[in-house]
Amino acid sequence: MKKVIVVGAVIENPRGEILCALRSPDMSMPDYWEFPGGKVEEGESYEVALKREIREELGCEIDVLEKIIDVEHVYEKVLVHLHTYWASISGGEPKAREHAELRWVAKESLAALRWAPADLPTLEIVQNSFTR
Repeated sequence: MKKVIVVGAVIENPRGEILCALRSPDMSMPDYWEFPGGKVEEGESYEVALKREIREELGCEIDVLEKIIDVEHVYEKVLVHLHTYWASISGGEPKAREHAELRWVAKESLAALRWAPADLPTLEIVQNSFTR
């Protein structure tokens, strides 16, 4: 089974809302929501990969804060090892370059979205966290 190492950012705005990204029809698992991020390239630290992925996918800069959780999830053909971090926007405005939609969502409303399975453990922690 193929193993993929990925990183994700839980980006919180000053109102305590979380940035959620809807996977587009061109992506695997279309129409699922996720915390934005992507694959770690050879030789990259998780933090560097996360900053690069957010710049590429959302067109903005972030500060990577503390780690939230590491999750391994087995999909049909791939084992995903996901490293998720708290993050904040340090420059620019996020725009959906690859995703179908971006949405700022209040923590108490996050569970109403249809989440990618690998993001569910992170979602549980985020819902139970205090505003940063």
